[in-house]
Amino acid sequence: MSLLPSSDLPRVTHARETLRPRVANALDVMFVVIPENADSRVFAHLPEPQRWRELHARDKARSGTVRSTALANARQTQAVLGYLREGATPFERLALAGRMMKEASSRAADSIALAAPGDRRTNAVTLEALLAAAFAHGFSLPVFRSTREPRRRLREIVLLDGEGVDLRRASAAARGNNLTRWLTALPPNKLDARAYRRVIAEVARDNRLQFRWLDESALRRLGANAFLAVAAANQGDGAGIAHLRYRPARRAGREPDVALVGKGIIFDTGGVNLKPHKSMFDMHTDMSGSAVALATLVALAELRAPFAVDAWLAITENRIGPRAYKPQDIVEAANGVTIQVIHTDAEGRMALADTLALASRTQPRFIMDFATLTGASVYALTERMSSVFTNREALADKLVNAGRVSGERVWHFPFDADYDSDIESKVADVAQCSMDGKGDHILATRFLSRFVPESIAWAHVDLSSCTRSGGLGHINTEVTGFGVRFALEALLGQRVLEGLERPKK
Repeated sequence: MSLLPSSDLPRVTHARETLRPRVANALDVMFVVIPENADSRVFAHLPEPQRWRELHARDKARSGTVRSTALANARQTQAVLGYLREGATPFERLALAGRMMKEASSRAADSIALAAPGDRRTNAVTLEALLAAAFAHGFSLPVFRSTREPRRRLREIVLLDGEGVDLRRASAAARGNNLTRWLTALPPNKLDARAYRRVIAEVARDNRLQFRWLDESALRRLGANAFLAVAAANQGDGAGIAHLRYRPARRAGREPDVALVGKGIIFDTGGVNLKPHKSMFDMHTDMSGSAVALATLVALAELRAPFAVDAWLAITENRIGPRAYKPQDIVEAANGVTIQVIHTDAEGRMALADTLALASRTQPRFIMDFATLTGASVYALTERMSSVFTNREALADKLVNAGRVSGERVWHFPFDADYDSDIESKVADVAQCSMDGKGDHILATRFLSRFVPESIAWAHVDLSSCTRSGGLGHINTEVTGFGVRFALEALLGQRVLEGLERPKK
């Protein structure tokens, strides 16, 4: 049985300003977003405009609010109305779209329509937010109950006056988000290291990506002892680093322009420094960074991105046992940097150290890594935003803007070298972390910088938004899939590669 979800999305059709009665009367739900200061004339081209006017007149309109009623047709189409303020941010649009989908969640919808009348300047942006929410809401996360009621799947989405929507990009981003959420939600005994390797191989085959697996023997030969320290207590030797390659047509032999690196700790006990139950309970989601990197690569391949991309996924567990690595161990990473182990629950930066070092050997123009790396990022930002760092100050604004435009918001933290004094070691080149944990998201990034040459532009994303109770933005599940929309916007929209040169050999 494949552990991969279906990549099918509902069929999207376009309608002009009005819906034909036959189409309108076949809808289960119609979602409409209007400005909070709109007058009733915006409903003129909707089915049963008077019903919409009555719904609008119920109460004073406030941005971010949702209300609904039923139309008078035989299907009793649910009418869901949402309001946005002038100048609403992309995140606010996505969050409203998510609330609107939740409003209609009791209806097993087969066919829906999306409309944003009233402000043609932002029509496409609002429709894209509604479309993203519909794609996410129509996707089911894995369930393993012995008996399940069949869920009616969303089959068709009608976009009203949606010619400005980039459907290819929206579909690729949605499939990427769905894949990320699916993999992140899988139980740890289903998605163990060997199963994850099979999943990655299947993804590579389905998307015509080159794939190789660096097993523990290969990693020993490469000197990847920081990764192997984390994997030492695993049952069996299934851990490894997956390396995937996408190349544009007629550029098969090119070195990568971009290397996507992902932390794939498929279950994290904390190791010898064992986590308490509450902190360990959801540690099957600690592989979300690898899922983001994999899904972003797939989305870029689907969109036929004009640049070469690699993905490097560090796949292992962090277990306890007689072979487990421990505080005060000295470990030499693949690039020769020696590490003094301080705390075994700081395993993510150990696994990423070697993965970043190996990715750097291919001399990409830009490396972007994704990891659920530190609780400090959550304490600093909550789960509403994620942390971003970069070794190129010129990229900081582009990365923050990618978060703003995509609706997957990030905050740029300092990367100053004086923080290195907090991870100095008397017996090795660098300490894995500090003893007290202050600013650990910053110190973890300074640690990782030891494994990326200064000649390579690099961004690190600490995924504090990987999960959030109640969901985030347009995502109504606790597992958010945060990262794919952000990465696509950074690479395709903000064009972070512009001006970046390949490091000289």
